[in-house]
Amino acid sequence: MSDSPAATADETDETAEAPETAETDETAEAPETAEAAETAAVVGGGRAQVKQLETEGDIAADYLEELLDIADLDGDLDMDVEGNRAAVSIVGDGLDALVGDNGEILEALQELTRLAVYRETGERSRLMLDIGGFRADLRKNLVELANDAAAEVQDTSEPVKLAPMTPFERKVVHDAIAEAGLRSASEGVEPTRCVVVSPAP
Repeated sequence: MSDSPAATADETDETAEAPETAETDETAEAPETAEAAETAAVVGGGRAQVKQLETEGDIAADYLEELLDIADLDGDLDMDVEGNRAAVSIVGDGLDALVGDNGEILEALQELTRLAVYRETGERSRLMLDIGGFRADLRKNLVELANDAAAEVQDTSEPVKLAPMTPFERKVVHDAIAEAGLRSASEGVEPTRCVVVSPAP
């Protein structure tokens, strides 16, 4: 899973001088019609985006299914749309080999899956891949970490610097900090880029 043209001077003058006829009433209703048309366009665009993301999920699932066959591993594929990105999860037992230490292999597989989608669609993908619930568990732990940091900042009114994180991890923390009503920013360069949590302005 983002205006109606302004009236010209001639149109404005004509409307201002016109008597109160049925035509004038129709002109008065035009903004509502334009707004409705714009809303319909937005809704239609949203549906198109969801359809595109569903297509990305289907392509990714086909790619990952072949991968599981090659690796002789069993797993069920779940596809969804989360926000403005497709999400694919491989669910099953014995999938640790596809996750790796600290999710390093998972990150590599996610990039390969995105490339597979790009090869089919010609569009860059922000697809999110999870294997064995690794990211779901990580997200839960990161939210707890962010809440702890937020509580410390609220108690001390001093910034708190967290340990280096991956882009995915930083995004989860930024979202949690924003929900807590505080500020956060990323500092440094990869691979030591980290999040600093600060009091609200």
